[in-house]
Amino acid sequence: MAASSITSTSRADKVSAGVLRSRPLKRHSVLPGFGLTMGLTLLYLSLIVLIPLSATFLKAATGGWAHFWQTVTDPRALASYRLSFGASFIGALVNAAMGLIVAWVLVRYRFPGKRMLDALVDLPFALPTAVAGITLTTVLSANGWIGRHLEPLGIKAAFSPLGVVIALTFIGLPFVVRTIQPVLQGLDPEFEEAATSLGAGRWQTFSRVLMPELWPALLTGFALAFARAVGEYGSVVFISGNMPMHTEITPLLIITKLEQYDYAGATAIGVVMLVISFALLLMMNLLQRWSDQRNA
Repeated sequence: MAASSITSTSRADKVSAGVLRSRPLKRHSVLPGFGLTMGLTLLYLSLIVLIPLSATFLKAATGGWAHFWQTVTDPRALASYRLSFGASFIGALVNAAMGLIVAWVLVRYRFPGKRMLDALVDLPFALPTAVAGITLTTVLSANGWIGRHLEPLGIKAAFSPLGVVIALTFIGLPFVVRTIQPVLQGLDPEFEEAATSLGAGRWQTFSRVLMPELWPALLTGFALAFARAVGEYGSVVFISGNMPMHTEITPLLIITKLEQYDYAGATAIGVVMLVISFALLLMMNLLQRWSDQRNA
C-alpha cells in the first residue's frame, strides 16, 4: 500500500514537472508589456528622428534633381566634404590611440591627482563648443602660448586644416575614454599574469589577450568620436578661419546657405552629410559584428 502510494506520488510529480516545462512561467516586468513599450518607442523615435529626417529629404527635393546635383557637386561643397570627413577621421583615429592609453592609465594605476585627471576627461562634454573654439584659437594662434613656438618651425596650427583636426580631436576624446574604461575595469589582471607566466611577451599579451576584449569598445568609441566630429560647428568655426576651398567645413557651408535663404541647397548638402555618415557608421557596426563573431 505504501509502495503504491509512493509510486503514484512520484508519477504525479513527474506529470506536474512536465506541465511546468511545457507551460513557461510568465515573466513579470517592472515596465508595461511589449506592445505598449514598443509603441512608445516607435512613437518617440518617429517624432525625434524619423520625421525630421524625412522633412530634410523632402525639402532637399523641392529644388529639383538638377539643382540638388549642382549644389552637392559644387567644388566648394566637395572641398568642405574632404575637410570635414578627413579631419574627423584623423581626429577619431588619434583619439582611438590616445584614448586607449588614457583609459589604461586611469584604470590600472594609482597616483596623486588621479580623480582630477579623470574629471578633466569629461571637460569637453561640459565646455560650450564656442568657448572651446575661442580657447584653442587663443592658444594656437601665432602669438599664443603654443602657436608662438610652432610658427618658427613652419607649423601653422590656427586658421589651417591642422587647427580643424586639433579642435575635432579635443571634442572627441571623452567618447573613446569613457567607452573603453568600463571594459578595462572588467578585465582581470590575472589573465595578463597567466599569459606572462606561459612565456608570452608584452606584445603577444596585448594583441592576443587584451585586444580581442578591447576591440569592440575601441571601435565603438572611434565611431562615436567620428560621428561627433562630423557634425561639430562651434569649436571649429573659430579656429578654422573659414576660408572657402581651404578651411571651410560642411556645417559652416550649410549655415552660409541658410543665411542666403537657399533652404533647398542647405538641406541638399545636409542630406549628403547624412547619407555618408550613416553609411560609414553602418560599415563600422558591420565590422564590429564581424569581429565579435570571429572572437566568439
